[in-house]
Amino acid sequence: MKIALVGSSGGHLAHLYLLKKFWKNEDRFWVTFDKTDAQSILKDEVFYPCYYPTNRNVKNTLKNTILAFKILRKEKPDLIISSGAAVAVPFFWLGKLFGSKTVYIEIFDRIDKPTLTGKLVYPVTDKFIVQWEELKKVYPKAINLGGIF
Repeated sequence: MKIALVGSSGGHLAHLYLLKKFWKNEDRFWVTFDKTDAQSILKDEVFYPCYYPTNRNVKNTLKNTILAFKILRKEKPDLIISSGAAVAVPFFWLGKLFGSKTVYIEIFDRIDKPTLTGKLVYPVTDKFIVQWEELKKVYPKAINLGGIF
């Protein structure tokens, strides 16, 4: 199985990295911001830098959509996993067109209100994971795993 791990640098990247038990023996690649933390954490990984800032930035969203198309066409992941933020949106929507399964993990600090990214990827997410029961009111098809990080 080939896995794409997609997310902003910082906390989102740290969350994905904490899933190492799941992805460590799988063929994988990462998409995140080309920042110091990502360069350090992913120094031995296949890593595609994406454009930032992403939140509410139309220009970079368009650039990341083109980037997502190119990367997904080349890599053909079976599974795309993200915990946010906005860079996940084009990868999830285009990933569905390429036949990828998607898993989105809503961040821990969202207890009863959704993130914008969560709302945008929910319609195309195969497994939507929340960490608080209150969020199931917002995302009825979500799976509550409690605090997973």
